[in-house]
Amino acid sequence: MKLLQALCPLVILLACSTSNASVLQDACKSFAAKIPDTGYAYCIKFFQADRGSAGADKRGLAAIAVRIMGAAAKSTASHIAALRASEKDKERLACLSDCSEVYAQAVDQTGVAAKGIASGTPRGRADAVMALSTVEDAPGTCEQGFQDLGVRSPLASEDAGFRKDASIALSVTAAL
Repeated sequence: MKLLQALCPLVILLACSTSNASVLQDACKSFAAKIPDTGYAYCIKFFQADRGSAGADKRGLAAIAVRIMGAAAKSTASHIAALRASEKDKERLACLSDCSEVYAQAVDQTGVAAKGIASGTPRGRADAVMALSTVEDAPGTCEQGFQDLGVRSPLASEDAGFRKDASIALSVTAAL
């Protein structure tokens, strides 16, 4: 009997962690069904950046995704600042300035999204989804200036990854 009592908390813990792991798997399966080009494996890899994602519920996953996006937006903004400091061409500098602005807005909007998710209210969720929609547009806006100039963007790789990551954050948040 004592053995059964000792094992009971372990069984409950395993059931909870399996259940939460399936929350992550279900979220990534749902995402992959909507955006197969990015896919399930990329979604799982995205969440592996935060060890807490394996045990998170849906709202926790959304909060983690937004936290990852905020860090990525800040990192990209820093990279843009370094590129701007060394750029001599005025047209490319103008493009980088535009990119700087949209990524600064992305940083702000991830903050709005985080607050919306944390509120746990329908209005907060709607605010988060709207903010993440803006964040998702940042890479395209940045890339457009370089395309208009007919030059390769020095941020092409980062913008492509950011777009994928933003679509995951938006998908998971919209599913709340």
